[in-house]
Amino acid sequence: MRFSEEFRDPALAEKLFTEIARTAEALARTRTRPITVMEVCGGHTHTIFRYGLKDRLPDTIEFAHGPGCPVCVLPMGRIDDAITLARRPEVMLTTFGDALRVPGAQGSLLQARAAGADIRMVYSPLDALELARKNPDREVVFFALGFETTAPSTALTVLRAAREGIKNFSLLCQHILIVPTLRALLEQPDFAVDGFIGPGHVAMVTGTRPYDFVATTYNRPFVVAGFEPLDILQSLLMVLRQLESGQAKVENQYARVVPPNGNPAALAAMRQVYETRADNAWRGLGNIASSGLQLRAAWSAFDAERRFPLTPHNVPDPASARCGAVLTGRIRPAECPAFGRECTPDAPLGALMVSSEGACAACYDYEGARQVA
Repeated sequence: MRFSEEFRDPALAEKLFTEIARTAEALARTRTRPITVMEVCGGHTHTIFRYGLKDRLPDTIEFAHGPGCPVCVLPMGRIDDAITLARRPEVMLTTFGDALRVPGAQGSLLQARAAGADIRMVYSPLDALELARKNPDREVVFFALGFETTAPSTALTVLRAAREGIKNFSLLCQHILIVPTLRALLEQPDFAVDGFIGPGHVAMVTGTRPYDFVATTYNRPFVVAGFEPLDILQSLLMVLRQLESGQAKVENQYARVVPPNGNPAALAAMRQVYETRADNAWRGLGNIASSGLQLRAAWSAFDAERRFPLTPHNVPDPASARCGAVLTGRIRPAECPAFGRECTPDAPLGALMVSSEGACAACYDYEGARQVA
């Protein structure tokens, strides 16, 4: 049996579906509205839609698709900042492939490349550093995206560039943090989420302890989960059992990968290289205090925002694409008026339709034909 098959076993799935239904039925007797569970990570959203998990769940359970896809919460103005840098003749802009199609007010990076800007897709910041080595006459800028999952690799790349004395490499830093974002969601008075399926990949770096406040301060169950179908189902059952018992705690379903204290080396690299931004803009969510990372002054030589004259762009989200309402669980993807009409994967209006981990893209890919009225 291959490793993945162990976590896709139909017989085990049936047992979990049965127990989920039993627990949900017991909970429904004491409630007047459905149980809403937010899966924080876009990878979880993709698994839920791809395997049709929600179609087998009782009507008394609803998923809310959270803000755990870094491309999906990328502000339009930040795309315009990247395009402005890429249009400089001396700059070679590099970034991950799923960022190329995100729309900004000036179009996408893919469109800017078609118009002549030197924009290249890379698979890691080390690929961007290698381009800087091979092109000493160019300024190679890495548009750094991602949560705590990818921030350590960028930090380690900066440290390597410094050790090697590579001076034509810099970052446009858009790394973001999930913990202050969850706190901002929970502070909203109308946030009607009963529990969380927590981000497994982020927790590989952070560990589980940073999420204790979700249970202790806000009295919501929080279960760090893996990404296979059985991981999601087991984690959902763990959330439901906490609700049934009246408990709220942090549990680790993904213990085969996630240690309680996270990855000390990764966390140390982040502390050495980054500091938090006082305010950080999110698409659909507005400014969230201390939710983004920037380079410390000691590493300013690698900061593209300090190296090049750059006036940040502030661009409002398109009014018709209700990304913020989807990200906070207020509506489902298909309830957005632009879904499947003016906003599709081929012509995305909102960022949730761009990335394969975006809630709207997953919904469209696996349920599009029956969701668009």
